[in-house]
Amino acid sequence: MSILKRFWPAFLGILSLLGLWQALVVITGVPGYVLPSPLAVMQAFAAHQQLLWHHAGITVIEIVAGLLIGCISGLGTALALARFHGLRRTLLPILLISQAVPLFALAPILMLWLGYGMTAKIVMATLIIYFPVASTCYDGLRQTPQGWLDLAQTLGADRRHRLLRIQLPAALPALASGMRMAASAAPIGAVIGEWVGSSQGLGYLMLNANARMQVDLMFAALLILVTFGVALYFTTDAVMRRLMPWHEDRTGATS
Repeated sequence: MSILKRFWPAFLGILSLLGLWQALVVITGVPGYVLPSPLAVMQAFAAHQQLLWHHAGITVIEIVAGLLIGCISGLGTALALARFHGLRRTLLPILLISQAVPLFALAPILMLWLGYGMTAKIVMATLIIYFPVASTCYDGLRQTPQGWLDLAQTLGADRRHRLLRIQLPAALPALASGMRMAASAAPIGAVIGEWVGSSQGLGYLMLNANARMQVDLMFAALLILVTFGVALYFTTDAVMRRLMPWHEDRTGATS
């Protein structure tokens, strides 16, 4: 009941959006090859379920693998930057460079180096996730109240214990923000990789459907991608809330 109470405004908003979409198609009479109606998309989804779920499974593996690798490597980088001050001058420029190069520009190069298989898509998803996790976690580690660190040092905690038991828990709210950003961006890297070169996945299916003027199938694939992205976001949010039950949001409600 509490879950329904929490999410019913979102469900109502989605239903309203679908209703406006259907009304727009009916009133304007826009051709289906330009903008299919929600009913046409649902019919295409029902007619191509096996094809859609096959390609969705490939994309999901790429997204989840990229998210896990990106989050772990980003967290490790943030901890290394906070623990070893000498690494900052070396790693911080690399962090900036990783975001200065557009992902679309890297995609063909990664395809050349890693081939057209799943590995290149996972690497692309990892790259787009790595920076928000590393940067937000590092900012959270640096913003730990100095009084907490002084107290821990007075009680005899060494530098490593202060990092893991004081700074890391204090950085969890900032890390949670980065994780939510990563969960939202995770599908982008995988789908871009599939657009550049692939023989399977939702990105490949969308390009193939576009070439065949199957716009309703394109929207059905996009619907799966959006649904998984939203589910991944809320799953990440729920996990991070469980990890920091003491944290309160701006409304004063316990996270």
